[in-house]
Amino acid sequence: QVQLVESGGGLVQAGGSLRLSCAASGRTFGSYAMGWFRQAPGKEREFVAAISPSGGNTDYADSVKGRFTISRDNAKNTVYLQMNRLKPEDTAVYYCAASTTVVVSTREYAYAYWGQGTQVTVSS
Repeated sequence: QVQLVESGGGLVQAGGSLRLSCAASGRTFGSYAMGWFRQAPGKEREFVAAISPSGGNTDYADSVKGRFTISRDNAKNTVYLQMNRLKPEDTAVYYCAASTTVVVSTREYAYAYWGQGTQVTVSS
């Protein structure tokens, strides 16, 4: 079992930055891939970024490439999402997710554990 707690969301102006954190407890943190997803009002949840257990392999949605960076600190059991040059369309609830494998995946079904989400609002 894995418990995930996100933090770092908030209100920011377009062009600004935020860093989301996700603290994990339970299973050995460094043994599974992690991901970030988001859900905007009236839309389905979508993939944002994912990272391998070692941090050596990452993947991003096209909409955030070059602006967002996913990273992890296995010693702190934490995964981060650095979000730069934010746009109003980035407004959403952001969810941290833990996989049951080492594979970096863009698919929700690959992730067995989910946090409660943190709201990110970008004003124009």
